[in-house]
Amino acid sequence: MSAPLAILASASPRRGAILRAAGVDFLTIVPAIDDADAPADGRDPGRYVMSLAWFKARQVLAVARERLGNDGPRWIIAADTMCVHGGEVIGKPSDAAHAERMLRAFGGRMHEVVTGICIVDRADGSRRIFADAARVELGALPEPMLAAHLAAGAWRGKAGGYNYADCVDAGWPLRCNGDPETVMGLPSRLVLPELRGGAAA
Repeated sequence: MSAPLAILASASPRRGAILRAAGVDFLTIVPAIDDADAPADGRDPGRYVMSLAWFKARQVLAVARERLGNDGPRWIIAADTMCVHGGEVIGKPSDAAHAERMLRAFGGRMHEVVTGICIVDRADGSRRIFADAARVELGALPEPMLAAHLAAGAWRGKAGGYNYADCVDAGWPLRCNGDPETVMGLPSRLVLPELRGGAAA
């Protein structure tokens, strides 16, 4: 079995699944940062999520140094995802009622999903920070689907109160203009070249 290539600075099962599907072995170290407490910046959502991704990566870099020393995976991958709707940055809902308000507001309109990524090279401390955006349209959501989603707690820990892939599988009327992995929190098409390029350097 190969040694892990990266440390994923996230507890998100969606980001982990994306890395595994891309063939990236990784360890997980969850940063002790509650992005719900960060002041949202609706003027520049890309800069906002990139800043949060860097804060998470920097914290995990310190934890990895303490736990692993100079050993272990070379890369740290951190990300943060927010929705933007009507000029407002929307993070994770605080409860089911909050999630319901978010989802009802999305109905019949497009909203933007922005993911910021920070990749740190533990070998030399260099970092790459970037963002990607996609637009998502939620059509008329049948009340039974919404009620089942809220009752199951499927909104927990998800920007905008939903997971794109899970909801598409459940038959939600969702359409993505852009990379669905950006909506799910980690666009592998942008992350993988950074890892390969660094490995070849």
